[in-house]
Amino acid sequence: MSTAVTPQEIGTKMGAMGYLPVALFGAIMALSSLAVAWRIAHTYFSAPQWVGEFIGYAAMLGFVGFVGLVVGYAVKMWSSFDLVKAEFNHPIAGSLFGTPLICLLLLPILLAEISIPLARIVWVLGTVGMTLFAWMIVHRWMSVQLHVEHTAPAWIIPVVGMINVPLAVPMLHFQSIHGVMIFSLAVGLFFAIPLFTMIFSRLMFQAPMPKTLQPSLMIVVAPFAVGFSSYVTTIGEIDAFAEALLMLMLFLLAVVIGRLWSLVGCCPFRVAWWSVSFPLASSASAAMRYAANEQNEYANGIAIFLLALASCVILGLLARTLLGILRGELRTLTGDLSAR
Repeated sequence: MSTAVTPQEIGTKMGAMGYLPVALFGAIMALSSLAVAWRIAHTYFSAPQWVGEFIGYAAMLGFVGFVGLVVGYAVKMWSSFDLVKAEFNHPIAGSLFGTPLICLLLLPILLAEISIPLARIVWVLGTVGMTLFAWMIVHRWMSVQLHVEHTAPAWIIPVVGMINVPLAVPMLHFQSIHGVMIFSLAVGLFFAIPLFTMIFSRLMFQAPMPKTLQPSLMIVVAPFAVGFSSYVTTIGEIDAFAEALLMLMLFLLAVVIGRLWSLVGCCPFRVAWWSVSFPLASSASAAMRYAANEQNEYANGIAIFLLALASCVILGLLARTLLGILRGELRTLTGDLSAR
């Protein structure tokens, strides 16, 4: 796929905020989902009160952080439009433009306690934007010849991201939008199967993915983790299909979780490492929902373990990212487009 700017030119044409990667929105996704998981833990497992208070602060800071990233990326578009265009048209990096839209679908869960009208506006923007972006990406896939080596877990984000739409609906007190919830869930789960098959086939029959992409394998867990929570939110109960989604999540998580231990050795720290955070936080949230329903020691143990793991990983990623930004390492942390 041709673009206006080649990867080799990216290092020499950076304008103001030019190094700001769209992948940073993944941090807001992870923090929002983790806050939801801790909220469930506080409600059903009597997590300490200070955790609940911290979640309240995280909600406000998460929204402020999202607005800050939007402003920063708007500056990048104004000063380095060709770079943004190249990033959007890239067969892998372009999928990451779904992350700010997913943020708009997750943040209303937290914003609803501050202002329901504001939360509703943000959710509507996210729902409309996510639907249009999913349509655009599917149209691109059907219109442009892609290469097998471009197949990557990030492809899950644009269309399967639709399954995030129902999550905030109960907090927003919307009436008569069950059809929207079903539509979003159906589109997301339908495309999850062929995309997962393509990614798995690429791993089996093609050369190994670049080291900088290895952490993104955790993304394959997200459709089943978020799918479980979204399905339960839409249907209103945990039935056999919901349990099947959760068990698939646990199986895939057991397969790919080893990537976490090899993260430090695989390559220097990059913003792409944040790709492990949202699937982990979503898995913790799903496990918490299931444990609250089952109320047995096995489900409780899995939920507590996943919540602790997700919290530790996200805290570590946040600390390392902030340290890198303070050191002026944003260009290095971003990596170059060709690596993706």
